[in-house]
Amino acid sequence: MKVIYFAKEEWEKEYVKQRLPGVEFVQDSDADAEVLSVFVNHPVDAAQMDKYPKLKLIATRSTGVDHIDVQEAKKRNISVASVPGYGANTVAEFAFTLILALSRKVCDAHKQVTETGSFSQKGLTGFDLAGKTIGVVGCGKIGQHTSRIAKGFGMQVLVSDAFKNDALAKEIGFTYAELPELLGASDVISLHVPYMKETHHLINLSNIGQIKKGAYLINTARGAVVETSALVKALEDGILAGAGLDVLEEEGDMQDEMHLLSGPHPKEEELKVVLENHYLIDHPRVIITPHIAFDTREAIERILDTTVENIMSFMSGPKQ
Repeated sequence: MKVIYFAKEEWEKEYVKQRLPGVEFVQDSDADAEVLSVFVNHPVDAAQMDKYPKLKLIATRSTGVDHIDVQEAKKRNISVASVPGYGANTVAEFAFTLILALSRKVCDAHKQVTETGSFSQKGLTGFDLAGKTIGVVGCGKIGQHTSRIAKGFGMQVLVSDAFKNDALAKEIGFTYAELPELLGASDVISLHVPYMKETHHLINLSNIGQIKKGAYLINTARGAVVETSALVKALEDGILAGAGLDVLEEEGDMQDEMHLLSGPHPKEEELKVVLENHYLIDHPRVIITPHIAFDTREAIERILDTTVENIMSFMSGPKQ
């Protein structure tokens, strides 16, 4: 079976090769490829599928599949395999990395020491997490782990989720709340929902006014879960005191601004989002990281191991 592997780093490709004996890894120009292994930064649409008429499996190395035209794949009888649950602790830990960096002004303090040499504590007073309320939006495996960490800090935990599990709430010690109630009561809001039609712009211009004044927003999910213009407005109006963002709406265009700006027919809304993202990057109370919440050696190895299992299982066919 011929596999095209779009590697984030070369060691990953070698790691997978060693665990798939008998599989031929080919270049992305090989039309005989039967398997594509991709990450979230490599969209697979109908045009991409057209390049590989023998394609049978798209093995994405991610939990989400919003970068794949799943309906088109289904029409062509192409299977799609993903990696659920590889980084529950990994992403949750990073969410708290952003929370702590904001609550204790870590970036400000580091910048002050390295750029000015000043060890003054003026302006660096933070706030405790103990006793504060965190709103966890989405209580899958990552949301559950985030809730457990929050309880360890002595926080009150509110959870908004489409599916309620009272036994889980009792075990972890959180309380369910509808989204408007959660927004109004939380000192920190952490997003852990998958990206789909129902979660597109979940935080938007219509509901940002419901957010507790002075709260902090953390997004380690997907950029488009938050309407960028709403986030900008919330910061400008003082509704949000700050934000920790590992993802941005239209972050692909942020990497290729010149193409968007100089193209013959730039899309007005996409251009607007790019400019708004620049506001966020320059904002003193916003921390932005380049989509690295998942990126630990342990989590990547779990991703790769599951990807290997997905490909091997597909190769062996359905069990009788």
